[in-house]
Amino acid sequence: MLGCGAMSGRASQRHEAARRGSGVEAAAPGGVYVLSREAVRSVDRGAIDDYGIPGIVLMENASRALAKAALEMLGGRRGKLVLVICGSGNNGGDGWALARHLHNAGMRVVVAAMGEPRSADDAGVNCAVCRKMGIEEVGVDRLEAYGSADLIVDAIFGTGLDREVKGSALEVIEWINGTGRPVLAVDVPSGLDCDTGRPLGASVKARRTVSFVGYKPAFGVLEAQGYVGEVEVGEIGVPIELVERFGTPLPARPGETHRRGGGSGR
Repeated sequence: MLGCGAMSGRASQRHEAARRGSGVEAAAPGGVYVLSREAVRSVDRGAIDDYGIPGIVLMENASRALAKAALEMLGGRRGKLVLVICGSGNNGGDGWALARHLHNAGMRVVVAAMGEPRSADDAGVNCAVCRKMGIEEVGVDRLEAYGSADLIVDAIFGTGLDREVKGSALEVIEWINGTGRPVLAVDVPSGLDCDTGRPLGASVKARRTVSFVGYKPAFGVLEAQGYVGEVEVGEIGVPIELVERFGTPLPARPGETHRRGGGSGR
């Protein structure tokens, strides 16, 4: 597992190869930052506890970065069908917030919730807003009716997943992959271990991944390339001091320019 110290030569080579092969776009002073699972938690915790940035602000930033990527994938045309599949945690909360933006942009948005977020949590707040807006919601047992969606958003699991995917989550991931539709992954494809790059039983195969805060160690693993698709790093808006403290810099090659993502969260 890649921690916060200096990157080994072998790890650096893996990241360099993956960056060339997966279309990674990112930015940070001096290059891309790589953040392990624990580093992401530390950045989040520091932003909220030490700097006083509300978690819901991070989630809103995440949803805006996702909306930008989603609209690009949809060609900016109104009326397209977007299926957003949400877990019950922060990753799902990002999906609920994204649903609001896409609805406002004129898309037909359908949310399939795999769990009920707690009403007091940031995810619960965004879920409640979507319901007040009348955004369509279906159970995961009705996914078959939306297998031809113009875009599927994977907002099930985030970087915290470290156990094998089983049960209904496994079935949903297999269903997503079986549709053959374009998939946008929130932070990391659901089922992919963000540190090792190995599927935990099964993983969503995304066409595009918006990775929050920085580049995950998994994205430099050859085995992960068939799951992450094109990777784009979106900024969370946290103080750069936190990213520099907990992340591992991956300097840009001579003459290489990285593009900043459009603001994001966990």
